[in-house]
Amino acid sequence: MDNQKTLLKDDVVGARQLSNFIWIVILAIGGFGFALASLECYFKINILPLANTTNLEFIPQGITMLFYGTVALGLMLYISLLIYWDIGAGVNEFDASSQVVRIIRKGFPGQNRKVLITYGFDKIRAIEIFVEDGLNPRRTLFLCTKDQRKIPLYPSSQLFTLEGLESKAGEIASVIGVNLEGNLS
Repeated sequence: MDNQKTLLKDDVVGARQLSNFIWIVILAIGGFGFALASLECYFKINILPLANTTNLEFIPQGITMLFYGTVALGLMLYISLLIYWDIGAGVNEFDASSQVVRIIRKGFPGQNRKVLITYGFDKIRAIEIFVEDGLNPRRTLFLCTKDQRKIPLYPSSQLFTLEGLESKAGEIASVIGVNLEGNLS
């Protein structure tokens, strides 16, 4: 093991991704827009500059808009908390000197906030490359154990290039000393 790395450590991105911040903005604009439109219906005053909903009936249109606005603001709050707690962030450690793989992730606050999965190299069968193209492309790596478990090493939202994915898989497989498998769809 003189020429090879003995410790490979990769950071994993959690909920603090650009797409989640974009969703917060979209849900905030939509949620507040629907809630204010509902208030316009109820009080018969014009609050929003782009639309005049004072001529709509509060029941059923105003109630419906209030429902949609509340749902959007609730989703915005949920995604904001995911970002604040950075759910899913963590580290993948492949330690050749102690022959152990550690997968560490942040969970929801509470007793089990830190998620730790540990496997010995002797329990690992292969590293699987998973590629699915199309409208919702996914490219990720799985740690395949001898007891037929597939543990994702990176979130599917973290898009790798094919070259980057193959390079990372080869690096991990060489540290652990296992074969590569592929699932290309």
